[in-house]
Amino acid sequence: MTFKTHMSGHSHFAGIKHRKGINDAKRAHIFTKLSKPITIAAQEGGGNPDTNFKLRMAIDKARQFNMPKDNIDRAIKRGTGEMKGDQIVEIIYEAKGPGNVLMLIKCTTDNRNRTVSELKTVFNKIGGKMGEAGSSMWNFDQVGSIITEIDNDIEEMELLAIDAGAKDTKIEEEKLVIFTDPKDLQKVRNNLNQKGIKIMEAGLVFIPKNTVEIDKETRLDYERLLEALDDQDDVDDIYDNL
Repeated sequence: MTFKTHMSGHSHFAGIKHRKGINDAKRAHIFTKLSKPITIAAQEGGGNPDTNFKLRMAIDKARQFNMPKDNIDRAIKRGTGEMKGDQIVEIIYEAKGPGNVLMLIKCTTDNRNRTVSELKTVFNKIGGKMGEAGSSMWNFDQVGSIITEIDNDIEEMELLAIDAGAKDTKIEEEKLVIFTDPKDLQKVRNNLNQKGIKIMEAGLVFIPKNTVEIDKETRLDYERLLEALDDQDDVDDIYDNL
């Protein structure tokens, strides 16, 4: 199995960390987003990251954004039931953006009605529309994704990744992205760690089977849509076929 090496939208809001001078409101917004996957992972598999791989990945991502330990601990305790709070669920909504870009919007929420209402408001204001189940998902495959720093000979790193069990690799913005079968993600991540490769981020993502191109004007509308969706606390990740 070889994956197409076009990966888009694996974490649209992650770009925020590269901007200087994040204000407190934006930082709180990011921490709100990052805490929910931690809570969900703790709900599903318990609060010990040593035995809960999904939790460990969520905590690693939060630490990349310098999320305080207290915030991480609170998110875990909410998931294990040690702290009160409505149960958080993970939902993927399907949509079409300007230019008929197919979209998957992964949300973590404690109130589905609120989330759907907020998403519809964004689409009604900017363009595009929410879709029925299956309307966009047909064009995506779920794969494991491991992002590493290129700190060695790139061909050697790619060979190490394949030897570790990866199915494909690509270079993206001076980083090496390693793709795996979803079931092999934890095994490949552990193998790469043992080989001394520094892992920046790991998780399950959706990559498109077929992609589309849009003109410059439509792209501006689409980017406005992405920014508006990113401003919603319940939106975790956005995947597209652009």
